[in-house]
Amino acid sequence: VQLQASGGGLVQAGASLRLSCVASGRTFSSYVMGWFRQGPGKEREFVGSITWSYGSTNYASSVKGRFTISRDYAKNTVYLQMNSLKDEDTAIYYCAAKERVGTMTVRTVDYWGPGTQVTVSS
Repeated sequence: VQLQASGGGLVQAGASLRLSCVASGRTFSSYVMGWFRQGPGKEREFVGSITWSYGSTNYASSVKGRFTISRDYAKNTVYLQMNSLKDEDTAIYYCAAKERVGTMTVRTVDYWGPGTQVTVSS
């Protein structure tokens, strides 16, 4: 499985940004797709996830209500819509995939994509 994220950039606080993650290499009907981030000097943390087949979502409390994850079957793509961005959202964002339904954590991820930098300036 290969994951390729894109869409990062530099934005001002309060702005919106959408990240995309294109998945390839295998079928994903049983997968959980998700996003993690790692800020400067911080550990990698869970942002949110979506089950590929049912579209059930789960979010970290720090982004709930501001971030939305969605998926597009036809494009094998998962999106992370980020609204009302804050300084503390500055991080490298990683797309991730897990082969079985269940809680998605750093330790349970099976595949990682290269990160994309998101910088929020105030």
